[in-house]
Amino acid sequence: MKLFKSLLVAPATLGLLAPVVANATEVNLNEIANYSDVESIEFANSFLTDDSNKESLLAGGEGLVDDHSHDGGFSETTTASFGLDFYLGSTDDDDSTVDDALTFGYSLGIGLNTSFTGEDSLDITLDAGNVTEGVSEFDGNTNGDGLIVDGIAYTFPVGDATFIVGDSTDGSALFTTACVYGGPGNMLDDCANVNAGITGGEATIGASYDFGNGFTAATGFQTSSTTTGVFTDASLDSYAFNTAYTADDFGGSITYSVVETSSSEENTYTAFNAYYIPGGALPSISVGYEVGDIGGAASTADEKTSFMIGLSWDEVGPGTAGVAIGHSDTVEGTDEAYQYEAYYSYDINDGMSITPLIFTKDNATSGLDDTTGVMVKTSFSF
Repeated sequence: MKLFKSLLVAPATLGLLAPVVANATEVNLNEIANYSDVESIEFANSFLTDDSNKESLLAGGEGLVDDHSHDGGFSETTTASFGLDFYLGSTDDDDSTVDDALTFGYSLGIGLNTSFTGEDSLDITLDAGNVTEGVSEFDGNTNGDGLIVDGIAYTFPVGDATFIVGDSTDGSALFTTACVYGGPGNMLDDCANVNAGITGGEATIGASYDFGNGFTAATGFQTSSTTTGVFTDASLDSYAFNTAYTADDFGGSITYSVVETSSSEENTYTAFNAYYIPGGALPSISVGYEVGDIGGAASTADEKTSFMIGLSWDEVGPGTAGVAIGHSDTVEGTDEAYQYEAYYSYDINDGMSITPLIFTKDNATSGLDDTTGVMVKTSFSF
C-alpha cells in the first residue's frame, strides 16, 4: 500500500530534522515576528520606549524591572512559555484528497502569565499552525502562520473558592475529569467527556471549590457569541456542573451540562469518568461514558453516546505507553465507529520529546474502508 511505502520514508525524514533541532529555539524565536507581524501590535512595541530603560526577556521566560516601573520590560511576575510541535505522518481512509500521502505540519503555542497578588493569574495564549489532514488526529493548530489570540483568562480566589472569567475560554476550565489516560489522539484524549465538559465559549465565567480530602466541585457558564449579548435570551448559552473525588490510586467524576442549540431547544449531557492505578508493572485504567439527550430530534435518534477505556504504563523503557478503544458522539440507531489506538512517548532531553501514534477507526459508511493512521509528533518546550 502507498501508506506503508510512505512510512518507510519517515525515519529518514526525521533524521533530516535532527540538524534543525539544535537550533530550534533560535530559528522559531526569530520567526515569531514574521508570524505575528508584531509591528502592528501595540503592546509588542511598548517594551521599546527607551534604550536606556530596556530589560531583556530572560531565557527562562521571566522579565525584570526596577523600582516597579514597567516602562522597560516585563513585570517581575510575568512569565512566558513556548511550545512547538512538528507532525509527520500518513492517513489511509479511501475518502480523502491526501489519502496515503506523507504529510507534515506544525503547531506553535505561546503562553503569557502574570500575577498581581501572588494568588491570582492572568493568562493569555497565542497560537499558530498549519496542521493538515494527514496528521489531524494530533489536533494541532490550523489557523495558519499568523499568530492569533486563542484565549484570555483571569483566575482569582474569593474566600476558599476559585473563580475564572475569560474570553475564548472553556467553561469547563476549572473542572476535574477523573482520567489519567494521556494519549495524544484527538478522538479519545477527552476520555469520553466530549460534550458535558463544555468548551469553545466566547465569554466564560466559572467557579470551583476544594472541600479537601480529594473532593471538589465546579460550575461553568459560557456563551457562544458576544455580539448578541452575554447570557441573554438572544444568545446561545451553555452551563455545566462537575463534582469529583481524586486520590493517588483511584478517582471518579460526574459532569452534567445543558447546551442551548436554538431559542427553543437544548441538549443535555452527563459524563461519568473513573480511573484506577494498581501500581507496580500493571497499567492504570481509565474509563469514561457520556450520554446525551438531543433536543428537537426524533424519538428514535435523540440519544447520543460516547465511550472509552484506556490503559497507561508510566514506565516502559525510557518512556510511557498507552492503548485505548472508544467511540465518540454516536447517534442512537447508528453503528459505533470505534477507534483503536496505541502510542509511546519518550523524552530526548528536558525540552524535547517524541511521540509515535498508530490508530485505526471503523468507518460507519457502507462501502468505505476503515481509517488507518501512523504518525509521529516531535515536541519542543522552551
